[in-house]
Amino acid sequence: MAVSIDLEQAAAEAALDKEMNPWEAQAARFEFAAKKLDLDAGIWKVLSQPNREIIVHFPVMMDDGRIEVFTGYRVQHSMARGPAKGGIRYAPDVSLDEVRALASWMTWKCAVVNIPFGGAKGGVICDPKKMSQGELERLTRRYTAEMIDVFGPEKDVPAPDVNTNEQTMAWIMDTYSMHMRQTVTSVVTGKPINIGGSRGRTAATGRGVSVACDQALQYLGMKPADCRVVVQGFGNVGSNAALLLREKGYKVIGIAEWDGGLYNADGINIPMLVEHRKKTGSIRNFSGASEANSEELLTAECEILIPAAHENVITSRNAGAVKARILVEGANGPTTPAADSILEQNGVFVVPDILANAGGVTASYFEWVQDRMGYFWTEDEVNDRLDRLMIQSFQDVVRYAESHGVNNRIAAYMLAIDRVAYTTKQRGIYA
Repeated sequence: MAVSIDLEQAAAEAALDKEMNPWEAQAARFEFAAKKLDLDAGIWKVLSQPNREIIVHFPVMMDDGRIEVFTGYRVQHSMARGPAKGGIRYAPDVSLDEVRALASWMTWKCAVVNIPFGGAKGGVICDPKKMSQGELERLTRRYTAEMIDVFGPEKDVPAPDVNTNEQTMAWIMDTYSMHMRQTVTSVVTGKPINIGGSRGRTAATGRGVSVACDQALQYLGMKPADCRVVVQGFGNVGSNAALLLREKGYKVIGIAEWDGGLYNADGINIPMLVEHRKKTGSIRNFSGASEANSEELLTAECEILIPAAHENVITSRNAGAVKARILVEGANGPTTPAADSILEQNGVFVVPDILANAGGVTASYFEWVQDRMGYFWTEDEVNDRLDRLMIQSFQDVVRYAESHGVNNRIAAYMLAIDRVAYTTKQRGIYA
């Protein structure tokens, strides 16, 4: 009997591991959408795997004189529509499968919003919270040097991601420029404004999420004043989305973070919370809301739920308890494929990640264009262009969903795959 229970538990754990694997999740959605499109078998093979995977192991001198060897990745999924584009993340749990999945999502994301980039992603296995600024700079510069033949304005354009920021991008730009013997601002996006960054870039992903919320309400015949919002993750994406939604009249009632959550049925004062976090480094002990369990906030009564932190937040274990009418994915891969079917059965309107959080890569595209022109736009110009592109992309996806009788996620994948496949066929296979 005990052996039988152990085997059942092992099988359940193996199934959950597969469900939580981001590459498996991406592959399952690609396969489903490709079948719906009746995608040519040859093109299927081309798009189902990354073009290129680079793994580097490189030494860094630590502050105490020790030499540590770090592992870094860069995966280029597709460059059919233009240079590869994607962020670089620093984290202890970075894996090749995660980077592969994120690179492929970038391909589909760029195609959904119809910008001329392919998909890439990078990462270094490290714990930046335990590293000094000097150690992070040396790690960044050495990683860049290892990738010097990979990166380039016409080849592969990195951006910030988890635990990287505009300073990281400045180091990459400078290192690349030193090797090229000229200043090359367009090699990265997400830089400081004074060295070629774009106005509006910092808030762009959160802004795109807020536009996705607006469009979802319009499509469903709802009003901001009647919408309670829960945001999971109060980093760059979650905090900017919450700020903008509050300005637009939404009521943000819950914020869930890794170290605890906040709840106020009358609405949380987001600008005050942002200031509180700046002063204390955390959202905890904020006087304008009650403490709440972050996991429970995911299934709280609300109209809109915005997972804006990391992968695998909504799974088969909690999807059935989600009470939100609308799920807007500010993070990459927050919902597993197993959770998708549960949400669909329960009538949850999902704005998928490759659409909802595409504001960031769209503004990165704008930054790349401005760097190459040497002419920079005002913040209003950037925001207006971003809003128009996000609105058009949302409408493209829901029309595709209606005409093909599929949910929004599969519609977004189908639209993206269709666009990349068309370009791949046009270009032909070089032999």
